[in-house]
Amino acid sequence: MIMAKSKTKFVCQNCGYETVKWLGKCPSCGSFGTLQEEAVTSVKSRGTGLSSSVRPQTLSEITTEEEDRVLTGLPELDRVLGGGLVTGSLTLVGGYPGIGKSTLLLQICRQLGKQNKKILYVSGEESPKQIKMRADRLGISTDKLKLLSETNMAVIENAISSEAPDYVIIDSIQTMYLEEAVSAPGSVTQIRETTSRLMYISKGKGISVIIVGHVTKDGSIAGPRILEHMVDTVLYFEGDKTASYRLLRAVKNRFGSTNEIGVFEMTNEGLKEILNPSAYMLSDRPLNVSGTVVTCTIEGTRPLLIEVQSLVSFTSFNMPRRMSTGMDFNRVTILIAVLEKRAGLQLGSYDTYVNITGGMKINEPSLDAAVAAAIASSYRDVPIPADTVIFGEIGLTGEMRGVAMAEKRVSEAARLGFKRCIMPKANCGKDTKIKGIDVIGVSNVSELLSAIL
Repeated sequence: MIMAKSKTKFVCQNCGYETVKWLGKCPSCGSFGTLQEEAVTSVKSRGTGLSSSVRPQTLSEITTEEEDRVLTGLPELDRVLGGGLVTGSLTLVGGYPGIGKSTLLLQICRQLGKQNKKILYVSGEESPKQIKMRADRLGISTDKLKLLSETNMAVIENAISSEAPDYVIIDSIQTMYLEEAVSAPGSVTQIRETTSRLMYISKGKGISVIIVGHVTKDGSIAGPRILEHMVDTVLYFEGDKTASYRLLRAVKNRFGSTNEIGVFEMTNEGLKEILNPSAYMLSDRPLNVSGTVVTCTIEGTRPLLIEVQSLVSFTSFNMPRRMSTGMDFNRVTILIAVLEKRAGLQLGSYDTYVNITGGMKINEPSLDAAVAAAIASSYRDVPIPADTVIFGEIGLTGEMRGVAMAEKRVSEAARLGFKRCIMPKANCGKDTKIKGIDVIGVSNVSELLSAIL
């Protein structure tokens, strides 16, 4: 008797690209060594949870009532979600190991338990005893929370059917598997099919599902990109392990804005909200020292004051070093070239280092003016007045370009007691004339350095 040969395929574990033969480099995403062999299986579709009687509707028949939301007890998280968790939504929370994802979810469970909401916490990485120990440390005690240590989706579906919870937490999606999909847990096929099942449960039964996802070395959610397309909301938990603060950022939100961030501090009692992040970021700022300046950036719709530092020191080598932490290295190199060409600073014989304090990573162009000012201050060894805030974009010809939300930036600086704000002249207007702070408009780099040094 001749056995039929099982069919296999090679799937990229980074982007989900499929091919019938192995390739060293994925043609889709360009990653090397990511194609793994998997058996070709047919997984029975569970549908989308939508009724077959659904018919097309006209615009006049559609109501625009807001979705039902439940507050999580953490205003910073509610801000990022757009007002709370939406009933029947599928939310993905990503972050590096140890960043605080499980802690955040347990704190959500505490508030949901107070509202008599039934929660099923499914963990594929920890035992119920481990979760109980963390809950005791956080002071969380509620009879509405039930724990399940399981990775088989069939068992999890049965538990959801029998318990009928209002909320389901899956920690993490990379550990879950379907028996029908012949591939290892965490593979592209398993992640896609298990998430599809959870989406069916969420939409079909009106249960809010929160999924925890691991991230890769480059900071993106591990697994296929389709995972982010399937869910309603994608939240990234960011932060440096050596720093106590954490940023929660929404990169996708079907029920709200993606321009909001939440700021938390990791303590022994769990995550605590930082209601005044600008003051928190500037708490250890040195005064009357050259090479340091305060700028105002916009994270989402929230103005945030941060400190920019620079160190310029003479080098005996032929090639001076250029290093940056927290902002684009190429942008720093461009600003150094602009300062040499347009402001006459001879930086060719000096090492230049730029740092955004607190482990922050900023890509906003309004950071240009503060970086240029910090470099010039360190080069000339002249401190910038501590009550001064600087922001603005710098072009290749040395001109100062206007930035968005200038009024919010000036208001935040005035609220924290700063007396002077140097900004692009294009942004100076009636809206930026705020009591208690002197606004100075500059047109180019030369005027900027004249105003501070």
